[in-house]
Amino acid sequence: MVILKQESDSIQVLTETMNITYLPFDIQDYDEAAQFWRVTPFIGLSSADTREAIDKFLRRNPGCSFVARVEQRLVGTILMGHDGRRGYMYHLAVAESYRGMGIAAELVSRGLIALRAEGIEKCHLFVYSDNLNAQSFYAHEGWQIRNDLEIMSINL
Repeated sequence: MVILKQESDSIQVLTETMNITYLPFDIQDYDEAAQFWRVTPFIGLSSADTREAIDKFLRRNPGCSFVARVEQRLVGTILMGHDGRRGYMYHLAVAESYRGMGIAAELVSRGLIALRAEGIEKCHLFVYSDNLNAQSFYAHEGWQIRNDLEIMSINL
């Protein structure tokens, strides 16, 4: 049984066994999130993930990124943002012991709703080619692999 309870800008999902709260990602979540990302397989961290860089990202994309908490414990994150034309998703992560409970799908849904509200019509994500669990999850959620594109990067 699932019951939704709305309180200001958060929604709590109450199940028979736990209370999951979804909140906008705030820079105050950074230290805990950064530690969480460091121990989560397939989350690639770089200089773009410093506190200052994430703060800038969050200010540029207010209300698009979220955390999931069980009681006070961080169990999920998603960073979503856009360039005014396309949306981008980063650092979708759910603690291993909380996977399979719909947390990732809820985080993605909230991020996509926020992007749509900003007038964004398409979102891209980056997933490691050997992260088959993530690829399966995204395919189940309706994402499609683009075989017509290759990613190219340059360090500035």
